[in-house]
Amino acid sequence: MSNTSENPEFKCILIGAGIMSATLGIFLKKLMPFAKIEIYERLDKVAAESSNAWNNAGTGHSAFCELNYTPLNANGEIDVTKALHIAESFEISKQFWAYLVENDLIQSKTPFINDIDHMSFVWGDENVEFLRKRFEAMQEFSLFKEMEFSTDREQIKKWIPLIIEGRNPEEKIAATRMEAGTDVNFGDLTSGMIAYLNSKEGVEIHLGVEVENMKLNEEGRWDIKMKRMHEHDKFHVTADFVFIGAGGGAVSLLEKANIPEAFGYGGFPVSGEFLQCHNQEIIERHQAKVYGLAEVGSPPMSVPHLDTRFIDGKQTLLFGPYAGFSTKFLKNGSYFDLPLSIDSHNIWPLISAGFKNMELTKYLIKEVTQSQNERIESLKKYYPEAKSEDWTLTKAGQRVQIIKPNIHGKGELQFGTEIIATADGSLAALLGASPGASTSVSIMLDLLQKCFPEDMETEEWKNIIQMMIPTYCQVLFNDNQLCEITRQRTNAILKLEEIE
Repeated sequence: MSNTSENPEFKCILIGAGIMSATLGIFLKKLMPFAKIEIYERLDKVAAESSNAWNNAGTGHSAFCELNYTPLNANGEIDVTKALHIAESFEISKQFWAYLVENDLIQSKTPFINDIDHMSFVWGDENVEFLRKRFEAMQEFSLFKEMEFSTDREQIKKWIPLIIEGRNPEEKIAATRMEAGTDVNFGDLTSGMIAYLNSKEGVEIHLGVEVENMKLNEEGRWDIKMKRMHEHDKFHVTADFVFIGAGGGAVSLLEKANIPEAFGYGGFPVSGEFLQCHNQEIIERHQAKVYGLAEVGSPPMSVPHLDTRFIDGKQTLLFGPYAGFSTKFLKNGSYFDLPLSIDSHNIWPLISAGFKNMELTKYLIKEVTQSQNERIESLKKYYPEAKSEDWTLTKAGQRVQIIKPNIHGKGELQFGTEIIATADGSLAALLGASPGASTSVSIMLDLLQKCFPEDMETEEWKNIIQMMIPTYCQVLFNDNQLCEITRQRTNAILKLEEIE
């Protein structure tokens, strides 16, 4: 998109009132104060889908404990590339959130971010060796310098007693620990950002409104047909720039936009469930997010974790996830979402991806048919003394994994997130899931670069972004001093523990 600073009537439409639209909305308001921004949400409240605290992992994904971010490569070495990218992205998010807090741009009754150790835990000779190699590889980088590694049972018991008590004393175990870990309530954070935007001149928030169709007009602007969910009346809006940040709903909205850049793309919905602990004594004895290894043949989204969360100021304890299947693209979506998303341009990628991922289908069938006793047996691998009466099954959110065409036209199931943008930058959409919200700030900066490349090169925009993110255009992962200074500053503002 050409430079926008000469257009005082520039209008932005953001679809979906979640963490992505909230983040992008603040960037746009700071970078283009003259712009008119309208946010449309089909539900009656903001942050009610993937951004809601009960619908996402809330881990504050920073690659400290998620073992699927550090796979073994063909040479048997640990590949830390993805972990470095995610860890640095999370530090960028923390800087942006610190800017919001420091300047009183968001208010929250309880902290939206809290300290909690991030730990990895494994057992068995091969897995212990893997974790050791991972620790040694990550120690080379400033972002992970504070990581601790131990195979000592007594030390690990001090960190995470529930996981050691009742465990076979002959079993070989290992754990890593990062005190710099956090838990983030993305629902509270999003609500705070949307409330700030709603207070600014030139910004409007519309709830209970669904997009029915959109098309590019002859003037190069987007005509969008809307429907009010309760009044059942329809209206049109026109925009210079459109962002589709509707979680799993982005797949269907891209179908409506009919842009060539989305040709061949589809989505595969996966639902999630967790066991929630209701025994307060047990909840208080576990003070960590502990991630393990996914079982052989299981997809990355199945990585098990015994997870301390802080929701509405109250500490909770979850274990999972247990995957499920629904044809809905959103938790509050329609069972027709998946079938209606299938078209001539993506039917072959979807079918070919299905054939290549039969193991995923088998895994989902196994998960859906699990009994409570079978779920508790999975939990006992991490908490040996778990009792069924202390845990109930809780429905989490709905995710849509990307299926994209490869160079041969066949479909590839892709994990992570991806930005799809038109060649002129007038429309962009975000597809995919984890690590999503945790890296929302970096993702939106990438989107701005795709859609407003000329503006992003100006000193004016660079200075504004650097005011919000002091390390913008700098690299943290190999600069110990910069990493330490940055963390100390953001920790102080966000009232997190200082890392020694």
